[in-house]
Order: sequence, then structure tokens, then C-alpha cells
Amino acid sequence: MAIDRRQQQVLQRRSHLQQQRSDWRDQLRGMPLLWNLLKIGTLLLVIGVIGGSWIVSSAHLDEQLLAAPQSTAGLIDPTANQFSLSPDAIEKQILAFNLRLREDELYIPAGDNPRPRPFTVVPGEAARFIAARLAAQGFITDADLFNLYLRVTGMERKIEAGNFMLSETMTMPEVAEALQTALFEEALVTIPEGMRAEEIAERLSAANVIESDRFLAAVRNPRSLTIFDRYEFLSGLPADATLEGFLFPDTYRFPVLAASPEQVLRPFLNNFEQRVGAKGLTGGASGLSGRDLITLASIVEREAVQADERPIIAGVYLNRLNNKCPEVGGPYLQADPTVQYGTVGNWWWKPQSIEEYQFVQSPYNTYLNPGLPPAPIANPGLSAIEATRNPAQTGYCFFVATGEDGRHVFVQSLAEQQQNLQIYGYNPK
Repeated sequence: MAIDRRQQQVLQRRSHLQQQRSDWRDQLRGMPLLWNLLKIGTLLLVIGVIGGSWIVSSAHLDEQLLAAPQSTAGLIDPTANQFSLSPDAIEKQILAFNLRLREDELYIPAGDNPRPRPFTVVPGEAARFIAARLAAQGFITDADLFNLYLRVTGMERKIEAGNFMLSETMTMPEVAEALQTALFEEALVTIPEGMRAEEIAERLSAANVIESDRFLAAVRNPRSLTIFDRYEFLSGLPADATLEGFLFPDTYRFPVLAASPEQVLRPFLNNFEQRVGAKGLTGGASGLSGRDLITLASIVEREAVQADERPIIAGVYLNRLNNKCPEVGGPYLQADPTVQYGTVGNWWWKPQSIEEYQFVQSPYNTYLNPGLPPAPIANPGLSAIEATRNPAQTGYCFFVATGEDGRHVFVQSLAEQQQNLQIYGYNPK
């Protein structure tokens, strides 16, 4: 019985082996063969795509990483583990390949407004949230693409917390680069004597202190400021007056991205109060006070270059205002800077000849309108204010620049003035 059972097992084993050989051969015939070939082809195609992606993205990733600023040596080394098959390396290559496919979109700005606007990154904020806020505020077109760029270049780890100034015309790489360096918390800004409000606004905007239009809106409507009533020297301003003339020239330390115009204007007004104040606008020998004094001082500031000439120039203008210069034909200042100030669209327009002034229709044209102009034309310094408050007592009615170190010659008569105009090239033959 044991022999019969053993023979049966041998026959079953032989039959099983024959069946296996038959199944294997069947895989090489007909539809099974085509199906297997299709599987093999698909596998080879996938391997080929992965390999090609690896080669292309590797080169692009190296380029991106090399272009990214490296503040610490060896922090990002694009050649390290270049052929590594670690999960991190594979992920980087895939991300780089995806970025490569959309590279052109990186350089499409979100808008056409070049004016910088503030943007703040809070400490610990994730890059994806930063990207989402940038897109919501109109600085980038695609938050996901921007976040991908940050990850591929490694710049997501270098974004600083703080304040930034960005514009819609910046590309995504430019925005990413800007986010690497936050603005200082304070800006040191120097305002020279004789600047008009628009020039000051531009300088403050360039230092990222405040947007120029916000600053000018406050300057032109000072009664809207919560701090207006604190300053006695402003109490006599007409209802429609601006702060032109009272933005005291000096070097200031302003907060970057000031929260309100008051934060910026307060140092100007505090300085004016301390250096001049209400008392400094009265009691001088000129007979002028308040904003009238500042108005004439602003003209003296624009005309005078040398400090020792300021009291003399102030004296000439006061002689004219007081009708002590009959050859002028009335209380006409005939001050070039006033005409230049009143020229719309050109802050300090300079004509080819004095005759052009007669065609400028403006209340600031002191060749056509007697007396002081309606308001200050600039922001004078302490020297010009003091010179106007206590001018030199002379009989001069005319002066002309010599072209040497900003100096002038002063005379009493029109005949002398015409002779000097001839000498210094104002009336060539």
C-alpha cells in the first residue's frame, strides 16, 4: 500500500510540473504576450520619465540654489549629495521640475502700479501663509507658485520678520529677494532748508517712513490732525491754510511705516515750537508776524545762499513792501521763487528769461500781484526766520546774483540794476 501511495505522489508531482510549464508557455502566446509586453513598456516609460526629470531638474535646481544668496558658508550646497537618492533629494528634484514647467509665470508682475506699499511679516509666520497674504494684497499672482519658488530656492528659511515695501510691478523672485531683508525700525532723514512740502513728502516716502499722498493730505488739512490744537503758533492760521512753512528743516529719526501722519508731523511741529515758537513770530524789527513772517522768510530762504546775505535780502523785500522803492512801481516783491512755486506741474520752474514771468497766471506771481504771496512757498530754517524778523536796514531796492558762490550785488536805483544785469549776463547785447 505504501508503494502505491508513493507512486501516486510521484504522478501528481509530475503532472503539476507539466501544468506549470504549460502555464509559462501560455504567457508567451497570443493576448497574454501582448499584455505582458504592454506592462513592461509602461514600466520602462515610467523609469525613463523619472530619469529624464531627474537630469533636467537637477541642473535647474543647481542653478536656483547657486543664485540664492548664501549668508552662511555651506548652508546650501547644490553639489552636495548630488546623486543622492534620499527622500529629501527626490522631493527637491520633483519640486524643481514642477517649478521648471511654470518658470515663465514667475516673471509676470501682479499689477502695473509701481508705487511701493507696506507689507509686514510677523515672527514665526509660515511661508505658505505669507504667500497667501501676498496674493490677497495684490503683490503676487499665485500663492502656490510663490511658495513653490521659496521651497526650491531655500529662501523660505531666510524670510525675516519685520516691515517691507513692495510694489505690484515686482516679479516673484524680486518679492522673494525683498523679503530676505526687513527694513530698519527707524529711518534717519535729513530735511534741508528751503524744501517745499512735496519735496519733503518724496524724501519721507523714499525712506519708507510714510506714503507721500498720506503725508501731503495731512499737511494740506492740518485741522484734521488730533495734535493741531497743541501748538500755539498754529492758532492764527486761516481756516484753509496748510502746514507749508512750519515743517522745520532738520535731521529726524522717524519710525518706518508710520501708523499715522501724526507720528511724522509731530517731530516737525515740536521742533518748530522749540526753536521758534509763537514768541519767535512776533516782536521783530520787520513789523511782520505769524504766517506773514514765515511767508517772507520762505522767500528769503529760496533766494539767499550765503547766510550773511539773508538779512540784506530780507531788507530789500521789506523796502518794497513798505513802498520805499518807487522805481519798482508799487509793493511788488518780484521774487522769482514765488513764480516758480506757483507753476503747476513743475515745482521750481526756471524760465529762459524774466519776461516769461508775465505770462504765469498765479496768485504766487509777485511780478503781477502786489504784496506777499498767499502762503509760504517753502520751509525756512532758523537763520532765514531770524533774518526776516530783524532785517538789515538799508536803502537797497534791487539785487542780482553774480554767479559766484551764490552771492549777490545790491543797489538802490533801477539804472544801477540794469547796469548789473548787463555786467552779469542777464541782458546780453
